Amino acid sequence: MNSSTAREPAVDSPVWWRLPIVWMVIGGPLAVVVASLATAFIAARGADPVLTLQERGGVSEKAATPDSLTPALQARNHAATAKP
Repeated sequence: MNSSTAREPAVDSPVWWRLPIVWMVIGGPLAVVVASLATAFIAARGADPVLTLQERGGVSEKAATPDSLTPALQARNHAATAKP
């Protein structure tokens, strides 16, 4: 028998689920999906109730007068201006 026709013994390759790299590839996205589902569950269970107009103090944001917004506008403009 010459060397060109001789077969080398077959190397047993392990099944795919026994390779650590497969679990790293699958585990990363799986952990993200599980974490996002847990976050969605926590957000849905712990959602704050919507307040009525009376519970908010009787003033809606649309009905607020410009005078009541003056301090907020001054603070915004002060923060946006450059210091001399």
